[in-house]
Amino acid sequence: MCGIIGVTVSPQCQQRNAVPLLLEGLKRLEYRGYDSAGVALIMCSNSSCDVKVYKAKGKVDEVIERFSLREKYSLTCLGHTRWATHGPPSDTNAHPHVDCRGYIAVVHNGIIKNYAMLKQVLSEHGHRFRSETDTEVVAHLLEEFLREGLGMLEAMRKLLEVLEGSFALAVLYSGTPNRVYFARRESPLYAAVGDCISAVSSDIPSLLHISRLVVPIEDDEYGYVEPGHLSLYDRRGEPVDWRRRAKIVTWSIEEASKGGYPHYMLKEIFEQPRALYETLIGLIEDPALEEAAELLVNARRVFVTGAGTSYHATLVFKHYITGMAGIVPIDFIASEHPEYMAAVSHEDVLIAVSQSGETTDTLQAVREAKKRGVKIIAVTNVIGSTLSRLADVTLYTRAGPEIGVAATKTFLTQVLTLQLLAARVACKLGVIDKSDFESIVEKLSSAREAARSAERLNPHIKALAVILSKAQSMFVLGRLLGAHLAREAALKIKEISYVHAEAYPAGESKHGPIALVEEGFPVIFVGTPGVEKKLYSNMEEMKARGAKVIVVGVDSYEDAPADYKVLVGSYDETLAPYAIMPPLQLLAYHMAVMLGYDPDKPRNLAKTVTVE
Repeated sequence: MCGIIGVTVSPQCQQRNAVPLLLEGLKRLEYRGYDSAGVALIMCSNSSCDVKVYKAKGKVDEVIERFSLREKYSLTCLGHTRWATHGPPSDTNAHPHVDCRGYIAVVHNGIIKNYAMLKQVLSEHGHRFRSETDTEVVAHLLEEFLREGLGMLEAMRKLLEVLEGSFALAVLYSGTPNRVYFARRESPLYAAVGDCISAVSSDIPSLLHISRLVVPIEDDEYGYVEPGHLSLYDRRGEPVDWRRRAKIVTWSIEEASKGGYPHYMLKEIFEQPRALYETLIGLIEDPALEEAAELLVNARRVFVTGAGTSYHATLVFKHYITGMAGIVPIDFIASEHPEYMAAVSHEDVLIAVSQSGETTDTLQAVREAKKRGVKIIAVTNVIGSTLSRLADVTLYTRAGPEIGVAATKTFLTQVLTLQLLAARVACKLGVIDKSDFESIVEKLSSAREAARSAERLNPHIKALAVILSKAQSMFVLGRLLGAHLAREAALKIKEISYVHAEAYPAGESKHGPIALVEEGFPVIFVGTPGVEKKLYSNMEEMKARGAKVIVVGVDSYEDAPADYKVLVGSYDETLAPYAIMPPLQLLAYHMAVMLGYDPDKPRNLAKTVTVE
């Protein structure tokens, strides 16, 4: 996830310099990415105008200071803050990107699926590429369209025909120095229109110091802003009456930075459909997926490790790869690595999972494994992280920055990444054929729809939270896949609502834990497909001892002997985690809020654990 912004002002404006406005907006976008940043300014003298680009690896303030950007002057400019998805963080890969002649500058948020093919074609036409990013193809495409005789606006329309994937684009062209062009598909984009100033941006907070008249740009729309003016078109080139959807925003800046949500955690729960989609698109285009699968196919043994939520993702992976490929990985919590390292060898592979790529326990396990010749597959959300640098192959999730301390979207994007890897291994082993693999990929494309269960079920979850927030302790149970999801749900409840929640496989109840159950004791069952009858039996034994039984599961649990049922829809094992986990995350969130706690900043916890 990246942040883009473009600003244009009239020389008659009281604020005659767009650069300070741009930099203020860019600072508000930094939560969307902070590994590099850059700006493009249109600089005019006499009758000619040039595009000047200043960009570098580093945070926004660092880039501002490096290039003395507060001292620059421009009436029309672009800015970008980056969270790397194609190419590691570097000065070269930072946005904006320009065409061969330097007339066009582009900033982009999203993933262009067909960039490799486009890059090859453009290279054959003589275009020279400087970066490893997917974004740079846009600048060269526009240059190519202009060579063909199209005007800039028509060239923007043609982008919608040629580009595949998701994108929010903002573009400067030296030939029209008072315009910021834009286009959007499946990536957020807004325009703001003032009396003598206009802007486009990835989100609303970065626009509120410019104008509170905000227009959401819809999928497959394009156009441009000029000072005090917006021109908007659909993909057929027909003008769009944007005034019908324009809104006067009354939020405060702080409220707006959370997209109108009261907390980042809630926002990030609802961002999971997009995160899953972008992760899947990024993975199926990434040769690293094939490289990782090849390592696993040839391994003597497979080890998997992580800490906290990331460890739970490895357990879900173990479930899928055992069922799909017949490989049974050895899982361990990263801090326990000394117990396993004496047994590993150069014939083994270790899959290490870490949201940040900087988790100390996980890095220690990786370093010890590497000393013994073990091949490392990393799964992380941060390009250029320590883990990615240590690994032989890295699979990147595309969740974007996650500000809430409790992992939500990073967990499900890890699960999807590992599930796709398991399917690829099964295909390479011949357990499933190519068409079966393609069917799994097609099914996983519905993960984003499954993850919308949180929005749909929010009122029911909130009502359930009222009941559960009064509890001192509870069990969260499941079987097989459901037991792993239960562990993650219990962790969420513990870490942000401070209510004790213990997770274990439901079949273990009679071996000790059921002794704690008394009248009114809450027991949440995670209802995954295929284990309904056995879970029903577990529910009955809990109810017989006075437990308050809740099931959060797929629709096949409609007849469950539960006091409360939250049914997420009809899903098989492939998609069940994406439908079941968001409501459970939401339950933890609402419990925390009802108990008066800040779910974004749970006590004693940090987003990235960099100490033992």
